[in-house]
Amino acid sequence: MTASKLPLHGLRVLDLTNVLAGPFACHQLAHLGAEVIKVEAREGGDLARQLGADPALNERLMGVSFLAQNAGKRSITLDLKKPGAKAVLQRLVAGSDALVENFRPGVMQRLGLGYEALLAHNPTLVYCAISGFGQDGPLRELPAYDQIVQGMAGVMSITGDAASAPLRVGFPVADTIGGLTAAMAVCAALAERDRTTGRFIDVSMLEAVLATMGWAVSNLLVAGQAAQPMGNENITASPSGAFRTGEGLLNIAANKQEQFEALLRVIGREELAHDPRFVHREGRLAHRYALKAEIEAALAAHSAAHWWPLLTNAGVPAGPVYTVQQALDHPQVADRGMVATFADASGVGRDIRLLRTGVKLDGAAPGVTSPPATLGQHTREILAELGYDEAGIGALEREGAV
Repeated sequence: MTASKLPLHGLRVLDLTNVLAGPFACHQLAHLGAEVIKVEAREGGDLARQLGADPALNERLMGVSFLAQNAGKRSITLDLKKPGAKAVLQRLVAGSDALVENFRPGVMQRLGLGYEALLAHNPTLVYCAISGFGQDGPLRELPAYDQIVQGMAGVMSITGDAASAPLRVGFPVADTIGGLTAAMAVCAALAERDRTTGRFIDVSMLEAVLATMGWAVSNLLVAGQAAQPMGNENITASPSGAFRTGEGLLNIAANKQEQFEALLRVIGREELAHDPRFVHREGRLAHRYALKAEIEAALAAHSAAHWWPLLTNAGVPAGPVYTVQQALDHPQVADRGMVATFADASGVGRDIRLLRTGVKLDGAAPGVTSPPATLGQHTREILAELGYDEAGIGALEREGAV
């Protein structure tokens, strides 16, 4: 799909963010067609440039964590404490549609570059501030770290089982949800018809995570029932969860009566449908572990790979438990354009494979065409576009502004 056909084509977004939540938000916008300019600190740039499993890339300031979220963006370095750099940012804002930052609340205001100040340069600017806890409230000054937010949102308290909880989710779910929430809000603001004023978007990672916690929150708010850590069990249905087989785990979600009965036929235990403990939905919930033991005894006869197609063909939702590598290798992922390859990426010295976003538009995976930028790779190019001549660029460099 060509860039001109992407929904955000023609819109410019300034990315003043670091590490994950903010870069991930702008990563979504870039893949949807926005021109994203990443504004980085002169010394070191985005901290994610130094993070990842390849120490050599970290030394080059092209860490894996940075590569994963920053393809398709141009990089300019600015020291926003310098007057010249502030003037550059103001020019950038004047020609942009949105700005995303994830500094601690108040930092941009202290620099003289807060939302109200920037409106003087662009009265319709969409300004998105991502933080751990929001722009006000007693925790506003605390830094945004994924595991801290997971713990304070209650996520860790319900992850694992009674013996292992609390546990963190195995990937940075709070950062990711915060980034997705920010991208959604920015898109909504940019789509607002006949907008003549700016929009200030305050994304709290804590609140964004709470908004996605489903039954864990709604059961408490509506029914007064506090969520408990249940491991791989489904709180709303039984038999539903991860089941041991003769080889490997198999997820099964027999949530409906007809699915329950079909499951029993496939495993040869039809008589369990008439067991007084399991006849009704509420009984299956009350006796979930007894039912699970009966089902696992039958599943032990064969592997997960054997049972999966049999259950699926019988109308019972089921699926294997994969490693990340197995998930990436599966044709369902591998054949749909989820992974992009950038040949001999600058600053990396080899081909790199990176994920696109989880969206298909008109049957195609939208994607950016350029690999992640080296630190400040486009500084002179962007300054020239803003109207700076060689003398002006030289003056900024001597000031240490760029």
